[in-house]
Amino acid sequence: MSRGASQTLDVAIAGAGPTGLTLALALKAELGPSVRVGVFDPALGRALPRDARASMIAADGRRLLERIGAWPDDAAPVAGLRITDSRLEAAVRPTFLELGEARADGAPFAHMVFDAALRTRLLERARAAEVGLVAQPIESHLGERGRMRLGLPNGGEVAARLLAAADGAGSPIRARERIQTYAFAYDQTALVATLAHEAPHRGVAVQHFLPGGPFAMLPLGGDVSSLVWSERRPEAERIAQADDETFLREAERRAGPDYGRLSLAGPRGAFPLRFVLARRFVGSRLALVGDAGHVVHPLAGQGFNLALRDVAALSRIVADAARAGEDIGSDAVLDNYESARRFEVASVATATDALYRLFAAPGTRALRDVGMGLVDRAPALKRRIVAAASGL
Repeated sequence: MSRGASQTLDVAIAGAGPTGLTLALALKAELGPSVRVGVFDPALGRALPRDARASMIAADGRRLLERIGAWPDDAAPVAGLRITDSRLEAAVRPTFLELGEARADGAPFAHMVFDAALRTRLLERARAAEVGLVAQPIESHLGERGRMRLGLPNGGEVAARLLAAADGAGSPIRARERIQTYAFAYDQTALVATLAHEAPHRGVAVQHFLPGGPFAMLPLGGDVSSLVWSERRPEAERIAQADDETFLREAERRAGPDYGRLSLAGPRGAFPLRFVLARRFVGSRLALVGDAGHVVHPLAGQGFNLALRDVAALSRIVADAARAGEDIGSDAVLDNYESARRFEVASVATATDALYRLFAAPGTRALRDVGMGLVDRAPALKRRIVAAASGL
């Protein structure tokens, strides 16, 4: 892609993570090969890092990824979800809520996908679709009449009718635009790993709510699960710095007897947890997408699903405007995106934070267990919960 100011894109996307690449391909799928889309990220010039994370992708997210040809062949179906609430040393961990076989169409509850594998697949599809991939950051942006002027390193410039910021929770573009956020850090760190285990998971995701935080085992292919373990920060730092054997024994204490002996089947990682909600998702010729607009606690597995719904909404709204001959970066078009996403994102963010606080608060265990027990005995309500989690 030329670095001259004469180069004009329809949409420039900051950030080549799964969210930004999915948006680029969704725009190509909606508007055809003639739409000019560029993705800017210095990470495009580097090898992909080893990443222990995997995402649980709901049904609507799967449909989007299938439509753009990026659905991974090794995606693992999740047949259901089992939730327990107990003390760490409890000999028995009764199930208080089980969500499984509640989809009316018989489809899986969700699928598990490795983040690194998905990004590799998306990059392959982006190159095939002739998405412009630029291994440089967008260092400045300035709205002008009919376009956004983007500054690149060493004085290079590109113009775009619309800029989509998919540049992560610490979004430099959001900061330059002076979009305020409601943000705070949780007193927890997420420990993640890929674990092999002796006993089969049978496709069921298990989430133990323990005093230190939720401990989730999410089923991958074979007798392997993705671990997402939220722990209070001091304890998490101790475990993160421990050797592999100590890490595994600590994980076994929390997993309980159902999995048998655990072993590492991939890299480990640790990520501080925080909450971020942008006060607005749009600016002049600018849309925030994914983590640039919102970051939620991982206990409900909704972070990447919210990002995929941002992508679906923005690509549809931009495509509708383009087909109608409208300016795709106009305030009216971006107001439609804000309206389409604000309510759901705010609802999921606040509900997820409320769940975290309910399970973190001392003295509320009896109330939690009664509530989960009532839901477990209400098939119609369970079906609604599954439908909502699946994006249906």
